[in-house]
Amino acid sequence: MYTTQIESIETLEVKQSKFIAHLLPFSDYEEKLQKLKQQHPKARHFVVAYRYLNEYGQIVEHSSDDGEPKGTSGKPSLMVLQGRELINVAVIVVRYFGGTKLGTGGLVRAYSDAVNLVIDAVVLVPYVEQVLLRIEIAYSDVRYVEYECKCLGVTIVEKQFGERITFGLRTDKETMEQFLTKVARVVKTTIQ
Repeated sequence: MYTTQIESIETLEVKQSKFIAHLLPFSDYEEKLQKLKQQHPKARHFVVAYRYLNEYGQIVEHSSDDGEPKGTSGKPSLMVLQGRELINVAVIVVRYFGGTKLGTGGLVRAYSDAVNLVIDAVVLVPYVEQVLLRIEIAYSDVRYVEYECKCLGVTIVEKQFGERITFGLRTDKETMEQFLTKVARVVKTTIQ
């Protein structure tokens, strides 16, 4: 499976209709959809499809035709994501109607081509399962832990301050093991 960590945008024009495809990490999907609706108030359709892994390791998929004839836009877009083995990504296709009806076959081709075009334009990376972990440390060890996170590429997703500091961390399993080995002397508690 593959994923992307950056957004890519490509435009396809078919019989004066514009299909502006946005491929992005799933975590940015909701916010991006709202922004696109504000940026393109005259667009006719905002067709979406996404695939992501939930906390149980199950693939969650969704697609929407957003007013296009049923099954002509969202489903073909999702099928491209499936066929290209993409995960934790979303695609949003903004359509401006050009005045010529494309028919159901034409719509399926246009949306599929737009999604393939945007996927071909982005650098895909192999998907690596991420693990989440919480650790508790003393205030005096904050800089050391933040430094090790930066060196190893461990993402700090949250910090909670109390008697001790709790860090929420995310990275791949192998890197997390390296990180925990490095900071073992200062970590008092790990919480799954």
